[in-house]
Amino acid sequence: MTKYGSFPGARPRRLRTTPAMRRMVAEYRLHPADLILPAFVREGIGEPVPISAMPGVVQHTRDTLRKAAVEAVEAGVAGIMLFGVPLDEKKDAAGTAGTDPDGILQVAIRDVRAEVGDDLVIMSDLCLDEYTDHGHCGVLDAEGRVDNDATLERYAEMAQVQADAGVHVVGPSGMMDGQVGVIRDALDQTGHEDVSILAYTAKYSSAFYGPFREAVGSSLKGDRKTYQQDAANLRESLRELALDLDEGADMVMVKPALPYLDVLARIADEVEVPVAAYQISGEYAMIEAAAEKGWIDRDKAILEALTGIKRAGANMILTYWATEVARGLK
Repeated sequence: MTKYGSFPGARPRRLRTTPAMRRMVAEYRLHPADLILPAFVREGIGEPVPISAMPGVVQHTRDTLRKAAVEAVEAGVAGIMLFGVPLDEKKDAAGTAGTDPDGILQVAIRDVRAEVGDDLVIMSDLCLDEYTDHGHCGVLDAEGRVDNDATLERYAEMAQVQADAGVHVVGPSGMMDGQVGVIRDALDQTGHEDVSILAYTAKYSSAFYGPFREAVGSSLKGDRKTYQQDAANLRESLRELALDLDEGADMVMVKPALPYLDVLARIADEVEVPVAAYQISGEYAMIEAAAEKGWIDRDKAILEALTGIKRAGANMILTYWATEVARGLK
C-alpha cells in the first residue's frame, strides 16, 4: 500500500469538472416540449391588464392572447391552458357564462385555434369558479354547499361547448367526484371522441393559489376544503388516481407542484399515462418576489425549480415562464 492508498478511488467530482462534462452526464433535461403556458383572457378590455401579484403575467385581450399563442409556438412550447375571465355582471349562481357558446373562454378557444391550428395543443380550464358569483367550482345547494352531482351536469355542458369551440384537451379542475367519467361520456356522445382529458387528479387546497384569485377575478366566498384535497394526505391522491384512470383520464396532474413533489413522484411511479404538474401562481410569485429583492438569481432559480419538477416525474409542466424558458432552452 502506497502513501496515497488512503485517498478515494471513486471521485464523483470528476463528472462535475466543466460545464460540458456536467451537461453530458445530466440525468434530466428540460425541453420546450415539456412546457405548457397557462394564459388568462379577459372579456371587455382593450389593453392587457397586469396581474400585480404575478409580475410579467397579464390578463390578455383576445388580440394579445393570439399573439401569445404564436410566440409560444415559435418558442417550441407544447401547449396553452386557457382560463376565461368574464365580465362581473355575467357571473351568476350557475356559472352560465361558462356554458355560453359565445362566452369568453369559448371565443378564446376559437381565436387561438384559428391562429395556430394544431401547432399548439389547446387546453381549456373546465370549471365554474371563474363564472359563478360565489366563486365556487360548482353550483350550490339550498344550504350553500357545493352540490357534486348537479355540478357534474354543468361540467358535461362545459365539455361540449369547449369541444365545439375546437379545444384539443379539457382540464376539469373542480375536483368533483365522478367528473372525468361524466365528461368522457359527454364528449363521446357528442362526437368528440378525440378530445383528451387532463385530469386534475391531485389538486390540493393550497395557500399558494393566492395570486391566481386576482388573475381570474375570483368572487370566492369561503374556501374549497370540502372538495380539494387536504395537504396532509398522500394515499388519498392514489385513490383519486385510480378513480380518474378508471373513468377514462388520458393524462393526470398534480397541483401545486413544488410543495407536493412527493405526491408527483408517487403518482408518476404508479401510472403509464402522461403526468403533468402545475407550477402555480404562488410558486411563480415567490421566485419573482425574491429575485426582485435581490435575494436569489431569478433565471437560475426558475430552471432549478422546473428541473426539480421534471426530476420528480412530470412529463409536462404548466408554468407561467413557459415561453421565456423555452426560448432560452432553444
